[in-house]
Amino acid sequence: MFFKTSKFQNLYMKKYTFTEKKDTRSGFGDGLYEAGKENSEVVALCADLTGSLKMDKFASEFPERFVQTGIAEANMVSMAAGMTVGGKIPFAGTFATFASGRVYDQLRVSVAYSNKNVKIAASHAGISLGEDGATHQIMEDIALMRALPNMVVINPCDYNQTKAATIAAAKYYGPVYLRFGRPKVPNFTPANQNFEIGKAVILNEGTDITIIATGHLVWKAIEAAEKLEEKGISVELINIHTIKPLDNEAILKSAAKTKAVVTAEEHVMNGGLGDAVAQLLALNNPTPMEMVAMKDEFGESGTYEQLFEKYGLESKNIIEAAEKVLKRK
Repeated sequence: MFFKTSKFQNLYMKKYTFTEKKDTRSGFGDGLYEAGKENSEVVALCADLTGSLKMDKFASEFPERFVQTGIAEANMVSMAAGMTVGGKIPFAGTFATFASGRVYDQLRVSVAYSNKNVKIAASHAGISLGEDGATHQIMEDIALMRALPNMVVINPCDYNQTKAATIAAAKYYGPVYLRFGRPKVPNFTPANQNFEIGKAVILNEGTDITIIATGHLVWKAIEAAEKLEEKGISVELINIHTIKPLDNEAILKSAAKTKAVVTAEEHVMNGGLGDAVAQLLALNNPTPMEMVAMKDEFGESGTYEQLFEKYGLESKNIIEAAEKVLKRK
């Protein structure tokens, strides 16, 4: 998809349009390999999902720095925490449902409470895991991780941004929850981007409404923004790749300008990006707001496209939310 409307005047939009689809888990795998080349202290652990998390290249190139723990996620996180004592920078990888829910006690006590330099690589996040069904999908992991003191929560939108986020996470000291997925999605952010943890990316400047999106919903928000612009609605579009710490300044500045906000995320409404933005606005500048997210429910088996349609995570749902909140200004 390329932008046809002339109303998107932002240089970012003109230069970086979608030309290919790539999975964000591959961005993690390539980012991990690059981080490993840059720093010999980077190590990796995986719970029997090396291929699924695209950790093969790192494991092949640096076998002495790779540990296959088997299906023992709690032990893996404890091992990673121990490795940091010796100065290592461990990336512990598994599916997000296991990387957050199954190992919460280890994350809370051995990693977050101790402020250990562990990076949790949480793949196949959200509902886009698809056919594996509800037990392997997780839509509440951001809420779990946001609640942990010291934990940074990153949810990049495409291959390039996931690769950059992985490299940035390796350079950051402290616990990081890095969330990414399996489906191939539009890869549109620059390959040489400067990824700043906690810094929002303004994709387009506008005056009528602010749309704040994260992860796979960023491209859906771009599609929605284009349609809204065609209707004469000026959209300020923000890519929030870091949900904790949140870029409070960017969000408050935009909300003060547009006076209407929509958030979009592949996560349940409770405890995710929408909740984080709502809390920020309520405490600083109450603003009419709508959230595009899953309701209080579990997923089910189906394709990525079928599930996004059923659970209201499409661009048309963002458009509906935008039109609704504009009536409340």
